Amino acid sequence: MTLTRLVLAWLPVAVWFVVAPPIGYRVDVVVGPRYFVWAYDRWTVAGRLLEAVVVTLLGSLWFDTLGGGGWWLLFLLIGLLVAYPVRWAERKRELVVGLMDTARYVVAGAILAWRLA
Repeated sequence: MTLTRLVLAWLPVAVWFVVAPPIGYRVDVVVGPRYFVWAYDRWTVAGRLLEAVVVTLLGSLWFDTLGGGGWWLLFLLIGLLVAYPVRWAERKRELVVGLMDTARYVVAGAILAWRLA
């Protein structure tokens, strides 16, 4: 896998993660108890871009060594691992919001399947 191919795969995932930020992480201190917090300061965007790098490298490993089949299951499981540890003890609303956050990873996997497979 060339660096150019990785960068071209990372770009749409990075845009996706900036446009669709993590959903449901409440920031009670700063903005009150809201579920949809779109923050676009320098550190937040940098964190989302780094998250996209990690997901792209994971997708690259998957598509270049193990094949293209089952990508949706891989990214669904990763999304569940990312979205739910904070929410296990929470209410039903938190679980539904976690599904929305999990969908971010499934869409990212679809983008990578399109770019890398």
